[in-house]
Amino acid sequence: MKDLQNRQEFCYSGESGGGNDELAVRRRPVRRMSWLLTNFAKIVVAVALLAAAASVATAAGKRTVCTITVNSADEKETLRRHLPKDEYQFVELVERGRPDWLASACRQQVRCDALIVSGHFNGTEFFSDQLEVSEFLPVQEMERASCAPSCAGLFSQLKEVYLFGCNTLNTETTRTLATEIERSLVRAGSSRVDAERVSYALMRRYGQSNRDVTRRVFTNVPIIYGFSSRAPVGPTAASLLNRYFQSSSVDRLGNGGVNRKLLASFSSSSMTVVGGMSATDPQAAYREEACRFVDERLSPAQKLDFIHQVLRRGTAESRMFLDRIEGFLSSLDEAQRQEQAVAEALGAIARDGAARDRYLTYARDVDQAPIRARMTAVARDLGWLSPADYRIEIVRMIEDLLARPTMTAAEVDLVCALNDDRSLDPALGRLDASLVAGNRVDRAAALACLGSPEHHGRMLLALTSPSPDEVRMAEVYFHRRPITDPDELRVVAASIAHMNSADAQARALEVLAQHRLSDTESLAEVTRLFPVAGSVNVQRAIAGLIIRSDYRMLAKPETLRMLRETRLRAPGGEDIIDILIRRLEASS
Repeated sequence: MKDLQNRQEFCYSGESGGGNDELAVRRRPVRRMSWLLTNFAKIVVAVALLAAAASVATAAGKRTVCTITVNSADEKETLRRHLPKDEYQFVELVERGRPDWLASACRQQVRCDALIVSGHFNGTEFFSDQLEVSEFLPVQEMERASCAPSCAGLFSQLKEVYLFGCNTLNTETTRTLATEIERSLVRAGSSRVDAERVSYALMRRYGQSNRDVTRRVFTNVPIIYGFSSRAPVGPTAASLLNRYFQSSSVDRLGNGGVNRKLLASFSSSSMTVVGGMSATDPQAAYREEACRFVDERLSPAQKLDFIHQVLRRGTAESRMFLDRIEGFLSSLDEAQRQEQAVAEALGAIARDGAARDRYLTYARDVDQAPIRARMTAVARDLGWLSPADYRIEIVRMIEDLLARPTMTAAEVDLVCALNDDRSLDPALGRLDASLVAGNRVDRAAALACLGSPEHHGRMLLALTSPSPDEVRMAEVYFHRRPITDPDELRVVAASIAHMNSADAQARALEVLAQHRLSDTESLAEVTRLFPVAGSVNVQRAIAGLIIRSDYRMLAKPETLRMLRETRLRAPGGEDIIDILIRRLEASS
């Protein structure tokens, strides 16, 4: 990492030095010159210290603008260009290729007056749409920096935060969790009115909207700018910022007041402003509890004791901590679990039969399979389920899914993921016959994930079906279970060539492209489809498949001539077909 001075772009101004009057010195007694020579080192040090102090004072007068650029740098560069260099210094916190860059900034005691975060936002992390960029910013890491005493300086002095990402201040709270809690309470015997009242109170205390999360991270920050829905892309945001700075007068960045002119410049988008959470906020108590999961002053055993306290509460309330409990348990390695204090804390939880029963009753009642699977895994990690009991619970959940009228692609993918290690394959033969019968493609995909050869064959047919739904299910299945048999690959390649639907054909080709074909016959079969394809999307899918495969075997003059002469032109300039042609030219 660059040192802090380089990262903060300090500009030391002013010159130091002393102007000796040579004539005066010559006229002084020799003992005066002797004194100067004796104390010369001290004088140099003193002058240097004074110069450094003046320089630091100059730097201290500047406002530090910290930037976290995980996608577009347009916003940062526009602000850097317009803000006076003698008043503002910029610090980029992201260090390319280093995963702990935010923790590194904490260790260097970087202090920010303003923070600019640029990146796409999905509710859990800021990320980039550029394939070559691996850096991202999880909300969990922001919470860690916000809560950790050792990182107090990074966010605590902030006057303003600018979040250039979609929905960063969206106030909508998904009704899914509230509905889940209400349904569980009603099934447990509560009235509908009481269930709704409890659910509302929990949602208010444990706010789950993006706006709530942002306010918890940037506690006590006076001004936070963000977007309630879609945000402008980087170049557009930069253009709006340019327009703002070109106005007759602008408010100074980082003064902690609402900038009405800036909001007006972004009036065509969903920019909005809010303040960080204060100590009197209804969610302040939850923030304190959430911080205990990342408080570096607490040992793992102490954190487990707190988790036990949470689990003793009503299950609807402890459900609000699922993400945090899950994250902490996954961070414990086997060596830590064997430590005496940790083992005792886990043992106390494992022996709590009442909490276990409440928890598992709630988990089995959850309609969302991904949540049910996560809660079951947490029960295993807490010692409430043995490995054998865990498999029984998961198979029971899969049986419930198979019994539903339909399964979603996400549910099929979950079944495949849960059986990545093939540990659930033995359950296939014990399933009720009614769950295996029929020709439903979604059920066939799930059964294929459980190791059924018959339903694997059904998926091979579904991949080249004219039905987009069938192709979609095959896509999910083959993402988890790639085709390894060369004969099967050849059959699929030949079948794709005879598909009538261009959309389904393009999608099937994209699935096949994931296999990175090296089989000459299969690749030749797909290539022969290019000149007769009636859709540019199909031709692009073929080009994408060839690029991902061993395309050098096709680097022949006749192949290049065929691609150039038969390609379908479409607006939009250069595309993946051009890239393929260049690569074949380079390899021929």
